[in-house]
Amino acid sequence: MSAQRFHEGQVAAVTGAARGIGLGIATRLARQGVTVYLLDRDEAVLTEAVAQLRSEGMNVHGLALDLTEGAAVERAFGRIAEAGAGLDFLVNNAGVVRDKRFLKMTEDDWDLVVDTNLRAQFLCCKAALPLMLERSFGRIVNLSSRAWLGGFGQANYSAAKGGVVSLSRSLAIEFAAKGITVNTIAPGIVDTPLFQAFEPEVKARLKDTVPVKRIGTPEDIANAVEFFLDPASAYITGQTLYVCGGRSLSSASV
Repeated sequence: MSAQRFHEGQVAAVTGAARGIGLGIATRLARQGVTVYLLDRDEAVLTEAVAQLRSEGMNVHGLALDLTEGAAVERAFGRIAEAGAGLDFLVNNAGVVRDKRFLKMTEDDWDLVVDTNLRAQFLCCKAALPLMLERSFGRIVNLSSRAWLGGFGQANYSAAKGGVVSLSRSLAIEFAAKGITVNTIAPGIVDTPLFQAFEPEVKARLKDTVPVKRIGTPEDIANAVEFFLDPASAYITGQTLYVCGGRSLSSASV
């Protein structure tokens, strides 16, 4: 990558940024001198995350909202626009799982997962793109999952994450000539609070399914985000990058 990655004064919005992968991404960008807006529905945890990053001298702001509500998303990005510095980067990370065997899956299970993992990305892209078009520059990175290839008991999650890939490819085509790139990252198993909640034997079993024999970290995902935002990646758009330790190659689903 280029020696000069990011510039002071660039602005990013990261969703699902109060903890886990999203917080790791937001922290990485803020340390590069980017002004970062952390968007998350958990106001209490978000407030703690923002306070911690600010205590380390980072320029971050928290916006608490339900990312599946169009009006709330419009208001949030309106606040970013009002700050006057524009928007350079959007990282759509917010997500949720509710795994069940298909015949036990309810409409609520389907709607929650599809709305949080796919609808929210549609809404955020729709709100962010006008800000990027104003300056003919933007970088969007959407988080999908290795599970978009299919997963046992994950019909809702896999369908939503497959939709993220297709959404990203379509936006990449539509906005490529406008100076805006749109790419997708498909993580595998990552060490987040959700993973830590598993029993030790479950964590060991999951680790054994990863060809590189370790669980991914939020920093691994942040590395991939940084790659797509780097000026050296300006000729890359519409691509899906697996960050899964090789699990997309042949491993069975969770």
